[in-house]
Amino acid sequence: MLRAAVQLSFSGVRSLTRTQPWCQALLASRCYSHGKQETDEEFDARWVTYFNKPDIDAWELRKGMNTLIGYDLVPEPKILEAALRACRRLNDLASAIRILEAVKDKSGPHKDIYPYLIQELQPTLHELSIPTPEELGIDKV
Repeated sequence: MLRAAVQLSFSGVRSLTRTQPWCQALLASRCYSHGKQETDEEFDARWVTYFNKPDIDAWELRKGMNTLIGYDLVPEPKILEAALRACRRLNDLASAIRILEAVKDKSGPHKDIYPYLIQELQPTLHELSIPTPEELGIDKV
C-alpha cells in the first residue's frame, strides 16, 4: 500500500515538473507592452529633472546613476551636468569623479565620445571645481 502511494506521488510530481509542449507555445507568444515610446528629449528631460531635485540624497544620486549607466547609451552632457551639480549640492566629490569614470568606461572603444563629453562639461567642471580623473592621475592606475 505504501509502495503504491509513493509511486503514485513520485509519478505525479514528475509529470508536474515536465514541460508540456502547450506551455512552451504559450510562453513564446507573450504579449509585450504597447505603451508609448519615450523620445530622446523626454528621456533627457526626465533624468535632468531627477538630478535637479533639490532634496536629492546620496542614495538617490547613486541609484539614479546606476540605473542610467545600466542603459545601452552614453548619457548626454546635460544629464551629466545635472548629476554633477547634484554631487556639488551634496558636497560629494567622490561621486562626481565616479560619474566621470563611469562615463569614460561606458564610452568603451569609441575614443571620441569621452573627450567630447569632457569638452562639453568643462565649463561646469571648472565652475564646480571638479577635477577630471586625468587631472588627478587616477586614469593610469
